[in-house]
Amino acid sequence: MAAPHTRPQSKLNPLPEPPPVSEAMALAHRRYWRFNVALIAVLMSLGFAVSFVVPLFARALDSVRFAGFSLPFYIGAQGAILLYIVLVVLYIVLMQRADRELQAAREADTAIREAGQEQQR
Repeated sequence: MAAPHTRPQSKLNPLPEPPPVSEAMALAHRRYWRFNVALIAVLMSLGFAVSFVVPLFARALDSVRFAGFSLPFYIGAQGAILLYIVLVVLYIVLMQRADRELQAAREADTAIREAGQEQQR
């Protein structure tokens, strides 16, 4: 029977302690990442629909015209590329807004901590 594996305890280079995080900052991070994951899921679903669902129904959508062309042809030729560019731009714009909100929460949290430290002095 093998001996149980133990982690070596190195006292020369211990792992640093993570900085303390306030409850408000933890909530802001959770909201940020929940929004990020939801946004990615929605945008990936739209990309999937354009890439795979529209070609599955190409014959049924052949009678639909867009810009003088049948819809499956238009999406295959250039519509999908345009949609992917729109999805990337939309992701950039929405994540920049979310980043600004998280930065505002971080600055507010820092201001509250500094005010609390000033009162303790």
